[in-house]
Amino acid sequence: MRTDTLTAIDVHVHIEADSRGHLSLDDELIAASAKYFRADHDRTPSLEQIADLYRSLNMAAVVFTVDSSTATGHPAISSEEIAEQAAAHADVLIPFGSVDPLRGADAVAHARALVRDHGVRGFKFHPSLQAFAPNDPVFNPLWAEIESLGVPALFHTGQTGIGAGLPGGRGIKLRLSDPMLLDDVAADFPSLTVILAHPSVPWAASSISMATHKSNVFIDLSGWSPKYFPPDLVRAANSYLQDKVLFGTDYPLLTPERWLRDFETLEVKPDAKAKILKTNAVRVLGLGTD
Repeated sequence: MRTDTLTAIDVHVHIEADSRGHLSLDDELIAASAKYFRADHDRTPSLEQIADLYRSLNMAAVVFTVDSSTATGHPAISSEEIAEQAAAHADVLIPFGSVDPLRGADAVAHARALVRDHGVRGFKFHPSLQAFAPNDPVFNPLWAEIESLGVPALFHTGQTGIGAGLPGGRGIKLRLSDPMLLDDVAADFPSLTVILAHPSVPWAASSISMATHKSNVFIDLSGWSPKYFPPDLVRAANSYLQDKVLFGTDYPLLTPERWLRDFETLEVKPDAKAKILKTNAVRVLGLGTD
């Protein structure tokens, strides 16, 4: 990947449908999230379509699914397939894997194989959807394995559009995505790069504090239009956290075109903007010098 020719790196893009049309979630959850985000475009583009989009924008994207098969009973999209297909678009796509933490030792072995045999560059977790508390010591072997593999772990934090507006939120518990649960993980595994996805509403201050306190904690700005970012997050990203914040969209829920258009309305200094859009991601993802 020629990072020097890219204008930006989006660290948060979902693969919601595989090559056979199998969806990452059931129809009700897909529809609820689309309604929450008011997504009036294609909700389930193929990996090839995503590659074409980002190539046309001269951007790269981190792509992944979420394996929530134990919690939801819905079979996951294959991370192996995502990695294999992304390899054909290595100029613009960076594959992350997903493992089901509730599978214990099998999840650890799966994570190891995804990195060593399939070339994934990190992992995505969604504690609320996957129904686990990341600071429970039972998951420590998984964090230790990912730490030893030297790749980042990206965690959904805060409110989620998945299950939004449904009775009981379809049983999805928001408290599991409180970023402070990940403070334990970041403290206990100091060589593990932890990326807190989204502005973490209603816990944005917690994420800002964690990224300030721990050198191995970063924040991605996906899942919200920049015009709705909490003011404290904008101030931090424009100053003392400008080296710790990453551009992300949550596509296909939020398009990169809309995110970038709204980002331009913020008063972000040019140096900070360059770091947020690309330079920080090059460093965190180990993509080489810019």
